[in-house]
Amino acid sequence: MDNKERMQLPYQEMPELPVTQRLAGPVEVNRGYSEQQALAEAERCLQCKNAPCVAGCPVDIDIPAFIKLIREKRYTQAGLKIKETNSFPAICGRVCPQEQQCQEKCVVGRAGHEPVGIGHLERFVGDHLIAHSQKPSRAKPTGHKVAVVGSGPAGLTCAGELAKLGHQVTIFEALHEPGGVMIYGIPEFRLPNDIVRHEIKSLVDLGVQISHDTVVGRTVTMDEIRGEMGFEAVFLGLGAGSPRFLNIDGENLRGIYSANEYLTRVNLLQAYRDDYDTPIRRGQYVTVIGGGNVTVDAARWALRLGAQTVTIVYRRSRQQMPARIEEVRHAEEEGIQFQFLTQPIKFIGEDGDVVGMECIRMELGEPDASGRPRPVPMADSEFTIDTDLVVIAIGARVSPLVPIAVPGIELDESGHVIVNPETLESSVPGIFAGGDLIPGEETVVRGMGNGRQAAQSIHQYLIGRD
Repeated sequence: MDNKERMQLPYQEMPELPVTQRLAGPVEVNRGYSEQQALAEAERCLQCKNAPCVAGCPVDIDIPAFIKLIREKRYTQAGLKIKETNSFPAICGRVCPQEQQCQEKCVVGRAGHEPVGIGHLERFVGDHLIAHSQKPSRAKPTGHKVAVVGSGPAGLTCAGELAKLGHQVTIFEALHEPGGVMIYGIPEFRLPNDIVRHEIKSLVDLGVQISHDTVVGRTVTMDEIRGEMGFEAVFLGLGAGSPRFLNIDGENLRGIYSANEYLTRVNLLQAYRDDYDTPIRRGQYVTVIGGGNVTVDAARWALRLGAQTVTIVYRRSRQQMPARIEEVRHAEEEGIQFQFLTQPIKFIGEDGDVVGMECIRMELGEPDASGRPRPVPMADSEFTIDTDLVVIAIGARVSPLVPIAVPGIELDESGHVIVNPETLESSVPGIFAGGDLIPGEETVVRGMGNGRQAAQSIHQYLIGRD
């Protein structure tokens, strides 16, 4: 089959849970390719020699190689090929924005067809590895000890890569369960917790130790970690744990949550379960403010918790929404409403509870620093939205624990850790950082790429190489 014929092959749509079955609970919506679909989609790959798709991947997966192995029905080998640079294909295949990365560069897509479903194929082989997993063999111990602070995508990846090299790694996690944003932030209907837990277990099988309920800078100090505990290097992967707020009147009313708190209560503390007594307000008329994936996640959870109506309020247009197109489509299918070009200016309360939100219409002006048209208020366009629960999902700041955990570490004006871009080493020798702690895109796969890069640097640091 020549490339012209391959381009004419039909794109394999991801099977999805019917809309009528989605709101009953946290059941995963995307169902995954069958073997037949995976083989058919793999045939669409042109096996480009220059592979522009690889250039679009933050962790440099050899995409043509793993797809070729799928064609040959060598699924385990395909998964191991991915794992050469990405430790968690089953996770990335579900949550990475492939349409903005590898698939955006796909030659098939640029020729006017649907790009090859690289993310769906990655998920297929990732799930195959989980179903046919074998306990990994441990490397010969080097005698070196490394501490990893935080168990999100960056921290877990860094820990796994260092363990493969034979180093003794301990993860210090502030919460009672590891996984970071993948456990407390991303809903199970997008990323099942069992997938994350399986990947974490594979790290434990490699020898990685996890210290739960440990807040570095509070429970244990960095001096203790690098002193009496004997850790020679540290990777910081605390994430962006401080929510942003609107700073408008009424923001302290009852019934107004940050997305961090709302999603943590639902995901980690399992507020969706009837047999759990998790304290959370279940609104009937829910409003979620923002335009990213976190916004859509919170809105879709609110529906599953019994809301009568859920409205996403976003100050820009649909075209400027940073959320994944697929997630927005799922939200619309499930009945979530959208108020675009709308900015909240005041919350309305009654007896201490939120009962409404005063808003103003916006219009798009000149581009701002992000390159997107800046939203500008329209004169005399105020109106009110009735709401009894509000979730503010407009982003998060770097964890405020960083300067407490590492006194004297240099931060930029936005609070990010300043690192050497080649090594990810901070201003404090032997302490490295990545993920949301450093400037850049806040995505799972970027965090994993940082974790891998930092692990390579830490290895060189430990063995005394520049």
